[in-house]
Amino acid sequence: MYAFDFERPATIDDALKALGAEDAQALGGGQTLIPTLKSRLASPSKLVSLTAIPELKGISTGDDGTLCIGAATTHAEVAAGAGAYPALAALAGNIGDPAVRNRGTIGGSLANNDPSACYPAAALASGATIVTNSRRIPADEFFDGMFTTALEEGEIIVEVHFPIPQAANYQKFEQPASRFALVGVFVARYPDGVRVAVTGAAEDGVFRWAEAEAALASDFSAGAIAGLDVPGNAMIGDLHGSPEYRAHLVKVMTGRAVKAAG
Repeated sequence: MYAFDFERPATIDDALKALGAEDAQALGGGQTLIPTLKSRLASPSKLVSLTAIPELKGISTGDDGTLCIGAATTHAEVAAGAGAYPALAALAGNIGDPAVRNRGTIGGSLANNDPSACYPAAALASGATIVTNSRRIPADEFFDGMFTTALEEGEIIVEVHFPIPQAANYQKFEQPASRFALVGVFVARYPDGVRVAVTGAAEDGVFRWAEAEAALASDFSAGAIAGLDVPGNAMIGDLHGSPEYRAHLVKVMTGRAVKAAG
């Protein structure tokens, strides 16, 4: 580690003011940023913690029936408090280990957009809206490649709005050491169609499997995707699995999610 300034503001305005400093970096639960600092892969001059701002915490139901989750709400709190959206609560309850779940935040995970993180799949499959201090960003426009999002410099996530589906499920094939998704698939069925989002598999990060969505919209059963194949050319290949293996897992985990949501 190295020397840096640390601020823990109590309001969004104070946080934005602090983030206006040169080389300032927002800090959520720190589950990615702190190891990055320890490895000296980043060197911000100031860390601005977002965990003491009341407006960024809590879970509620909006007037339109959406589930609204504050950005600084921890995974453990989502697991315990998102009962209106059981698939999302179950996803949160299976992230990492208890230490990670009690420190990591939903806003931090989405802003970081790790290609193997779970929340990006939930947000994309749910057609969620990411609310920042200055605008509302549809999930389809938020994720912009590995570790990249539509967030601008100094912009922070305030809240995430999840439309609650008729049926949904998340299936994760875990990398056993980290419990990140080697491949994770979130399937959500709505009155106007089905959304399927995949994490952990592709070099460009989370993505929607459009062919599966079309097939499942007319027949919401695992058999509907039996004749589909996921191309392996854009998949991650590493010591945990080849691109072809991950492509195969996408189909397998999608089928399992559909059966579980059934």
